[in-house]
Parts: sequence; C-alpha cells; structure tokens
Amino acid sequence: MHIVIMGCGRVGATLAQNLEERGHSVAVIDRDPTAFRRLGSRFGGRRVTGLGFDQDTLREAGLADAGAFAAVSSGDNSNIIAARVAREVFGVENVTARIYDPRRAEVYERFGIPTVATVRWTADQMLRRLLPAGAEPLWRDPSGGVQLSEVHVAASWLGHGVRAFQERTGVRVAFLTRMGEPMLPTAQTVLQEGDLVHVMMYSDQVADVEAACRLGPEES
Repeated sequence: MHIVIMGCGRVGATLAQNLEERGHSVAVIDRDPTAFRRLGSRFGGRRVTGLGFDQDTLREAGLADAGAFAAVSSGDNSNIIAARVAREVFGVENVTARIYDPRRAEVYERFGIPTVATVRWTADQMLRRLLPAGAEPLWRDPSGGVQLSEVHVAASWLGHGVRAFQERTGVRVAFLTRMGEPMLPTAQTVLQEGDLVHVMMYSDQVADVEAACRLGPEES
C-alpha cells in the first residue's frame, strides 16, 4: 500500500521509517527540505517539498493512488485542512490527523477525520489508524488465538447496524469510538461516519475480516 505523510518532524520521520520497514511505499511532504535529513540515508521513499494541503503537492506525492494519509505537521490547522483535502478531494478513506489541542478533536471527528492527540501519541496508535486490521493488535490473549483490533470499515457499511456487521464479518464489536468518546454498542447501534470500530476476532480471521470490512455489506 502507498501511504502519504505530511510533516517530517520526529513523528513523521519515525512513522515513515516504520511503514517502509513493513513493506509499504511511502511519500513524505514537508515545506522545509532540510527536514528530510531525519529520514536517514536508507529511506527509499519519496521526499516532496511543498505544502501538505496543496493539491499539486499531494499529487506529486502520489496521493491519488494512496491507501492512507497521515497529517502530522506541527500545525493543527494545516493538519486538518490537509486531511480534509485528502478525504474530500482525493477520496482517500483512511485518513488521520495529529492534533496539539485536544479540545478541537470533537470538531475534527465531525468531519470524519480520526485524530491522535500529541499528549497521548505513540507510533503504535498512528500505525493502527493507517494499516489494515490486525497489523498492530490492541490486545492479544496469551495463546495468540484471539485479538482486539481496530478495523477500517468501508463507507458502504455506514447506516448499517452493528448486529448486521457482526453477522457478515464474523467478529464481535467490543466498542466504538464516536466523536472522540468510547461507546459500548447495543443491538440497535448503527455505524456512523467517523466511527472507529474495535473488534474481537480470532487471529486467523484477520485476512477474511479485513476483506469483509473493505468490500462492504453487499459483497461480504
């Protein structure tokens, strides 16, 4: 999968290196060309100088063919603008933004942009937003047979009930994150835009669950 990262500070550089080590192609955008030194000489991805919310810059970084976009620059406003352009102009479904002011999180979540606050940021949290189900389990039992993971749900699942989602995918929805707040779903809960879906599943189900979440209710 191709992934575009806006911002080549410590967070962006670390994220880019981790993603490349996992076999993904990566493009990093920063308006300061000297920032790319943080990537090191072994980094083989694209280095694109420019503003991360400029459409020409995003095209140069390959966003039109990307599976995910992360806005991790030092500015909240730049991050959310870039994330919205990635989602609304380029149609990238898997988009996440880093924020410094947690009070803005709810506003961003209303735009359907998952956020990670700096005060609780870790590489694992950002990777879970960008990579497919099971890449970084939130929890795994000692035997390794059952895991808790955040899954990426296609837009076609929105408006469908949690019960139907469980029946079609074979998982158990443990909880949702909605508007930045955790939520325990009921049988009547309907998936909404911006929901982060956390599921319990058997570890050998990961590939099938990922496919079902990506295909949507009609094809799964």
